[in-house]
Amino acid sequence: MPEVMFAGPDGRLEGRYHHAKRPNAPVALLLHPHPLHGGTMNNRVIHALFQRYQAMGFSVLRFNFRGVGKSQGRYDGGIGEISDAAAALDFLQAVNPAASMLWVAGYSFGAYVGMQLLMRRPEMGGFVCISPPASHYDFGFLAPCPCGGLVVHGEDDELVPVGSVSKLVEKLNTQKGVSIDYRTIGNAGHVYTPEQVERVTDMAQDHVQAIMGKSRMALAAD
Repeated sequence: MPEVMFAGPDGRLEGRYHHAKRPNAPVALLLHPHPLHGGTMNNRVIHALFQRYQAMGFSVLRFNFRGVGKSQGRYDGGIGEISDAAAALDFLQAVNPAASMLWVAGYSFGAYVGMQLLMRRPEMGGFVCISPPASHYDFGFLAPCPCGGLVVHGEDDELVPVGSVSKLVEKLNTQKGVSIDYRTIGNAGHVYTPEQVERVTDMAQDHVQAIMGKSRMALAAD
């Protein structure tokens, strides 16, 4: 799990990167929760996802947004952080030019940034959106959403009511060609317990492997 530093739009960004052995391995970018509320790339959900993607054979990167840890710059209200995520994706693509598929996964604020990145980078093939802050940010920019993905939310989330996320998913599922795999976790708040983190990563793995399997079948059919 080597430490990496790469160029961001407001200075160098700190990350942890695992490079898969297979030359055309899929890649995943992981985005952490809100920098002003203790969010870092070492968040337990992001760390667990990093290990799970690694186990699935991905090249995977988690990094600190500007102003967090050793990353240079300062918090920019979400705008600069979207640019940070784009720079991180550039780094991933540079070291994985033959990647078979690109994924983004984010938790809370990171989920919002991930969906913004999805709209800017049409080459993205899938997403994992954990506890998206649908009651705090307008997700109306997902029109149309470029691909399907997984949304996971705690049924007892005290910061983002589950109803706001359900409405977002319903809206996305009305779009042509978009299918959202929506899963909720009972008795879970916005911050997950270690046991709930395991459930989140199990759900992510189940979804990712299902989509990757369909992709391989489609390639075989061609």
